[in-house]
Amino acid sequence: MLTVSVLSLSAGSSAEIAIGIGISVRIGPPALPVYAQPICPGPGYLWTPGYWAWSDVNGYYWVPGTWVIAPVGMLWTPGYWGFAGGFYGWHAGYWGPHVGFYGGINYGFGYGGVGFAGGEWRGGAFFYNRAVMNVNVTNVRNVYTRTVVVNNTHMAFNGPGGIEARPTPQEEAYGREQHTAALGAQTEHEHAASQNRQLFASENHGRPAIAATVRPGEFSGRNVAKASAAGEPYREPKMSPQEARGRSADNRAGNRGFNEPARNGGNSNSSSSSSSNDRSMTRPENNGAGSRGQTSSRDNPKPNSKPSKQEKQAQKKAAKQAKAEQKRQAREDR
Repeated sequence: MLTVSVLSLSAGSSAEIAIGIGISVRIGPPALPVYAQPICPGPGYLWTPGYWAWSDVNGYYWVPGTWVIAPVGMLWTPGYWGFAGGFYGWHAGYWGPHVGFYGGINYGFGYGGVGFAGGEWRGGAFFYNRAVMNVNVTNVRNVYTRTVVVNNTHMAFNGPGGIEARPTPQEEAYGREQHTAALGAQTEHEHAASQNRQLFASENHGRPAIAATVRPGEFSGRNVAKASAAGEPYREPKMSPQEARGRSADNRAGNRGFNEPARNGGNSNSSSSSSSNDRSMTRPENNGAGSRGQTSSRDNPKPNSKPSKQEKQAQKKAAKQAKAEQKRQAREDR
């Protein structure tokens, strides 16, 4: 069993962020893109919304929303980015009997920021709310219709400059329930997304060509939904992914795929409270709309003396290219 860690963060505590939630960076994610939900492929599938994940080599990349076969009786609480102590930290998603706090982020399709309005378990069968779920009654008969108020906020992080939501007592209680980690199909889906250049924010500028898929890992064909628009105008980051990761403690965390929570037995809600209130040292810089600012000099970490595996590979590649260029130039000089 896996649960999201409890964090009590003060300004500048980047090492605690990295240990507690796996990934922390100095630049925020782009706004969530606008896209349509592919039709549900059949009974028992639950929607897991798309989100921005992080690569130490390429920065933010989009993980398309997709339908997955859910564990019976379980619901998905999406992961979210929270700003605290000068860094954006990733709080991993999880499966549990109820939907807990996910930063107040409006992921759409039933995930409006609080709870889940897309459907419910009745015994061993899942019933879909057709008001927000794209379900064809010819292959899915367990349906109902319940009106849902939809807001148009596309902010992708919790904290100053983003969604400043705090968990309710009920969400805190749900966060203390036993949870299970992302399914294998989900982690493989995220890994495949990290290898697809079309999904890099630096390439798609917040409007990915593969915004959602019918099934995990299916990134081509008629079952792929393209983003119709970026959630907000894209802003190019002012620093490289390596610079954004900063301290060695952060780099050691690496990109773990779903950024595995590093401790069991807690919940994600304490950290979100911190992200809403901790404004003392920095102002957030993010790639979408919202506040942009500079990190305080007291928060500027020392350069990392131990490069990550990805950095080493990039350095080797650059060295080979430089050597080849020198040889080419020498031939031309002759």
